[in-house]
Amino acid sequence: MASAKRKPTPAELLVLEDFLPYRLSILSNRVSRAIAARYAKAFDLTIPEWRVVAVLGRRAGLTAKEIAEATEMDKVAVSRAVARLVEAKRVAARADRDDARRQILSLTSQGESVHARIAPIALASEQRLLTALDAREREQLDLLIDKLLDAAKTL
Repeated sequence: MASAKRKPTPAELLVLEDFLPYRLSILSNRVSRAIAARYAKAFDLTIPEWRVVAVLGRRAGLTAKEIAEATEMDKVAVSRAVARLVEAKRVAARADRDDARRQILSLTSQGESVHARIAPIALASEQRLLTALDAREREQLDLLIDKLLDAAKTL
């Protein structure tokens, strides 16, 4: 008499190396570290600091909370990055006229210079990564990432 085959549990089915969120995290970490390695020593910036500079380089006048929302970074990481950038005189912080507890952030001329010098490095790294894909695949990747970002809002 054949015994009934036991159905695997979800824990048994989960193979971390095949799990999409894990794979996306690994990819993101590898790319971020590779780019960061190129500018960390030259510009004395961490990944969170670079992200703050990049956001403020496009949209001056944000608060730390707005930067955290825009980048989906942890508020503490953003606060630390902002504090270090202010101390390094790369970011200027001024009190909001409507709410003195909020600080409005913008790049200083030194911060703008850093942004202008790192942006080409980041873009070149992105292009090197994307050479693994042909034009059609790049287009599909953009569409798929957009779909996944939308779907992730409902998780």
